[in-house]
Amino acid sequence: LDGLAVAAARQFGGRPTQRATLHLKLAFLGDVGSSQLPDVLAAGERVAAAPFTLHVDRLGFWPHNHLLWAGCAPVTGLDLLVARLDAALSATGHPLPARGRNFRPHLTLVRKIYGTPPQAEIDRLLADDLPEWRCARFRLVESRLSASGPGYSTLAEFALAA
Repeated sequence: LDGLAVAAARQFGGRPTQRATLHLKLAFLGDVGSSQLPDVLAAGERVAAAPFTLHVDRLGFWPHNHLLWAGCAPVTGLDLLVARLDAALSATGHPLPARGRNFRPHLTLVRKIYGTPPQAEIDRLLADDLPEWRCARFRLVESRLSASGPGYSTLAEFALAA
């Protein structure tokens, strides 16, 4: 997918996501204070979901934040993981923000695309042979935006088990 990000940035402008920082965002928690972090970590530990496979099969553009994203068809395992994560967070008094409940899991490929690329041109970038991803774990990741782009730090990793 990093090659796709570079090709899209060449075609539409913007900044491609680096291979090392490509990730599927399950949910956006917003600002989590240090006093809330133990509850969030405990919620992640309580999530019980089986591993599953994703196949990236769509690209889209969000003009409000100027980014090109990759997504996948609904997958029961992914939907179940997000629902159980929300339930575990809700039990601690920290449910996903309302916008998080309708959040579309996605991979950000290119940021800072100004102007709206035609969907037909975006669709032409999508190859038939994009890789499947076997999802056997999820992470709690802190993101910080700076002038040079986003930075990510993994705070915890949680295994999925049948």
